[in-house]
Amino acid sequence: MGAAGAVAAGAALTPVVFAATDSGSGSDSASDSTSTDAAPAGTEPETFPAIRTATATGTAPATTAFAASYVGLRWTGDRDGAGIRLADGDWQQTGTGCATVDGGGTALVAADEATRYEVKAPAGATDVRSVAIDCTRGPDRTFHVPSETTRVRGVGYLSRPAWGADESKRYKDGKVNTPEAYYPLQSITVHHTDTPNADPDPAATVRGIYEYHAITLDWGDIGYHFLIDEAGVVYEGRYSGDDLVPAFDKNGDLVTAFHTAGFNSGNLGIALIGNLVAQPPTDAAKASLIRLIKVITRFKGLDPQAKITYTNPVNGVKKDNETISGHRDWLQTDCPGQTMYDLLTDVRSSAATS
Repeated sequence: MGAAGAVAAGAALTPVVFAATDSGSGSDSASDSTSTDAAPAGTEPETFPAIRTATATGTAPATTAFAASYVGLRWTGDRDGAGIRLADGDWQQTGTGCATVDGGGTALVAADEATRYEVKAPAGATDVRSVAIDCTRGPDRTFHVPSETTRVRGVGYLSRPAWGADESKRYKDGKVNTPEAYYPLQSITVHHTDTPNADPDPAATVRGIYEYHAITLDWGDIGYHFLIDEAGVVYEGRYSGDDLVPAFDKNGDLVTAFHTAGFNSGNLGIALIGNLVAQPPTDAAKASLIRLIKVITRFKGLDPQAKITYTNPVNGVKKDNETISGHRDWLQTDCPGQTMYDLLTDVRSSAATS
């Protein structure tokens, strides 16, 4: 099915049908609160550690007052050639990762609780910036989390408040940094986060990626629509409104996220948490990926095995691709990792089965 036919075949979604809590309550609000007021009906209070950050400029050694979970880097110049040294360890190349920025490079590096680090920029790079991110030991914040599991047509997922998304990070100078824009779904792109495997606290990693994407890269939110950890737990990504529909608005259009530069509008991004270059996704993660793709493509009338011509609804740019693709099918990147990329044919066929 071509892109035009695929979009035309997509039926509108309704919040009640596409996503709801097990109790049927409309409690999947994106708001959070640090107050001690009683939780709204259908929710219960839960605390998460707030993100702590320390920023630095240039390549001089930097120190922090806390143990860092990750260090985010950004610079202007050549994309390749950056490096980092944690504490007194050896230099390591940052790699290409998943995120891309215009006119420069960026990386998110696991910091192994280091309190100091040093950055090496590519030759000729300017405007070198870094931020140490602590995802696990900050002061507690209280969120109103749905009391019952929130589901997408039988696929349980953690809503934004359920993984501790601080909604204030979507704002800049008192305004939403990147206002929501919605377009019909055309394609789904698979990523990996290029973070360590065997993650002991994937929700904290999601909070760290959110900080990196929303603040360090100035995207105003996390770049993916959904994330999946090694246990198969699905996390709601990019904010799409206060209804019960993750990733979509009440009319069934997809909120634009930030996972595939130049091809984001109408393109849904799902990231598996971990590094899938040499290690394949766990069976649980792969199964959740297939279930999520199956649910979304069925509701939108897309064929997971189809070849399409994606048309950017903002600028008209076209690209021939698959309905279900890997990040590298759009841009020059290793993402979603070779092992995940090799499994995409199986993912497409499994998602297409009844």
